[in-house]
Amino acid sequence: MAAITLKGLKKSYGQAHVIKGVDITIEDGEFVVFVGPSGCGKSTLLRMIAGLEDISAGSLTIGDKVVNDLPPKDRGVAMVFQSYAIFPHMTVRENVAFGLTISGASKEEKDAKVAEAARILQMEHLLDRRPSQLSGGQRQRVAIGRAIVRKPAVFLFDEPLSNLDAALRMDMRMEIGKLHQQLGATMIYVTHDQVEAMTLADKIVVLKDGLVQQIGSPMDLYHRPDNVFVAGFLGSPSMNFLTVDVTEVSGTHATVRNAALDPTSIEIRHPGIVAGGKAKLGLRPQYLNPDDPAGRLHGRVALTERLGSETVIEATLTDGSNLIVALARDAHFPIGQDISLGFDPDMAHLFAA
Repeated sequence: MAAITLKGLKKSYGQAHVIKGVDITIEDGEFVVFVGPSGCGKSTLLRMIAGLEDISAGSLTIGDKVVNDLPPKDRGVAMVFQSYAIFPHMTVRENVAFGLTISGASKEEKDAKVAEAARILQMEHLLDRRPSQLSGGQRQRVAIGRAIVRKPAVFLFDEPLSNLDAALRMDMRMEIGKLHQQLGATMIYVTHDQVEAMTLADKIVVLKDGLVQQIGSPMDLYHRPDNVFVAGFLGSPSMNFLTVDVTEVSGTHATVRNAALDPTSIEIRHPGIVAGGKAKLGLRPQYLNPDDPAGRLHGRVALTERLGSETVIEATLTDGSNLIVALARDAHFPIGQDISLGFDPDMAHLFAA
């Protein structure tokens, strides 16, 4: 196993700067997820760690060795691709053993390692099938098995579940989480799906435009986002943002209001909040309560989605802005009904406009 250190890592294609200086420390045995929107550089960063992309500047250390100029085969990493990348003319057994075959391993060693990987991934009954006889989830298991038999120091996953349907994605997400617990290996996982990031990661790295926005545990990022981008990216449905007037600043709190919001005192956790200025008030949909008679926000119901275990309401506030409310129960709110929404000020976030 191995720790990984990225110092000032940059990647450019001519005048296009894709990775603009990234510093990350990944501990031995840690499960780290790179998350961000399409084009943020997360897959490029993973490919740089794998050795599939050259490093334009900075240093990459795996274990105690700087690997900037090492070829992929000498880095002690194994990569699982989004597209599976398994050979259609080979059986599952041959696919899983392919790396061992190339390296000249004996038949006994191959058989033992393939059997162990098949046991871990519960696919012993699939070993003699060909990829065309497998489901998407089974093919992904084959790709993961091929990585396991190499006994790498680091596992790299590049959006491995994006080609699967919703039910399979959930099953495979749980399998990858169990795999990390069994192997105790260092794992880096790239996804644009914040649910995968929140459920799998020991540590999340949020990227935007080739720069790290925040690094921390899933709950740290969820409850204490550093900026509007991180606050809006993590959480489903996304955090609501309202433009508010800052009427007063007193110590560590600011009083804010707008046409739909009664004056409310919010703790200041981010810089740039000044009396007489504007700010963005962040409210998670799950923390809004339409049953609060002393609600601070006022509007009308525009849409209700009843999902059985959850009800999602879209409200149009009196200032014309829209707000999403998520209730962990079944409830009926007729369209056009007046609604007042309460919230705990301690659960709100105030960002500079």
